Amino acid sequence: MSPKPFASSADLAEKEATLEPLADGVYAYTAQGDPNVGAIVADDAILAIEARATPLMAQRWIDVLRAEVGPLPFGDLVLTHYHAVRTLGASAFDARRIVAHAGTAALIEERGMEDWASEQGRMPRLFTGAETIPGLTRPTVTFDESMTLDLGNRSIELRWLGRGHTSGDLVVWLPDERICFAGDLVEAQAAPYMGDSYPEEWSTGTLDAVAALGAEHLVGGRGSVVHEPAVATAIEDTRAFVRTTIESTREVRDGGGGLREAFELAHERLAPRYAGFPIFEHTMPFNVQRTWDELAGIEEPRIWTAERDREVWDALTD
Repeated sequence: MSPKPFASSADLAEKEATLEPLADGVYAYTAQGDPNVGAIVADDAILAIEARATPLMAQRWIDVLRAEVGPLPFGDLVLTHYHAVRTLGASAFDARRIVAHAGTAALIEERGMEDWASEQGRMPRLFTGAETIPGLTRPTVTFDESMTLDLGNRSIELRWLGRGHTSGDLVVWLPDERICFAGDLVEAQAAPYMGDSYPEEWSTGTLDAVAALGAEHLVGGRGSVVHEPAVATAIEDTRAFVRTTIESTREVRDGGGGLREAFELAHERLAPRYAGFPIFEHTMPFNVQRTWDELAGIEEPRIWTAERDREVWDALTD
C-alpha cells in the first residue's frame, strides 16, 4: 500500500495573487493562503520582505512589482525567519544586503539543508523552478533585539519580540503608518505551523508583544491583509490555535495517552474553527509532535528531515 501523501503535496492548483497597497509605497502581495511577501519603496531602492522559495517564484513577484513601481534596484531584502519557502529565492533580487535576526542566520547554518528538503517534499508547488536555487540563502546583516532602517523617505523598525514560530522571527514595523509585517508569528484566516516553534512562549509573551504594537494594518505569514479591528482577531485566532493544541496535547499526556490520541483530540477541537483555513491538514501532525516534545522537556525543536516528516505523517494520519 502506498503511503498517504502529505496534505499539501496534492495542492497543485495555481493561486490567484493580489497586490495590495497599504500606504504610499508600501505593498503586500498575497495569494490565497500561499506565503505572503511585501515591499517598501524608498527614495532610491526597494526594500523587499521575504524571498519566496525559488528564484523563479521570486521573479514572478518581482515582475508584478516592477510593473507597479518601476525599475528601482533592491536595497535590503528582509527575511522574517529561516524557512525555505521564505528564503531560497533570494538570488533573484540581487539585493545589496540580506537582513535577518541572528537566530535565523544560526538556524540556516544548523538545519537549512534539511529544512529545504523537508519543505520541498511537503509543498512541491511552492518550489516551482527548484533548479534555479543556487544554494542556501545566508543573511549578510543580522541583529539581536531591534534594528532601524533609514529608507530616506521613512524609517522602519525590525523587531525581535520573542520566540514563537521559530527562535528567530522578526516583524517589520512601520510606526508612522502603523503597519506590521508579522511573518508567521500571526496568520490571518490560515492555520499556524508549529513544527519549529516554542508553543508556550509564542502563545503568551510573544503574541502579547505583537498585540502591544497597536498595528492598524497587519500582513500575516499567510492569508489576507487585515485591518483594524480585524488585526486583533487575527492575533487572537493564532493564539487560540496554539493554546488549544497545547491544552489538548497536555490533557492526553497527563492522562497517560499517546501521540496519536493527542493529535486526534487537538484536530477534533480545532477543526470547527480552522478546518477550512489553508494548510490546516498539512500542519496538524507536525504541530502536535512539536507540542508533545516541548511538554516532554525538549526545549529546542528537533530538526525535520524528509525521513522524519514521513515517519510522523504516517504515524498520525494512517
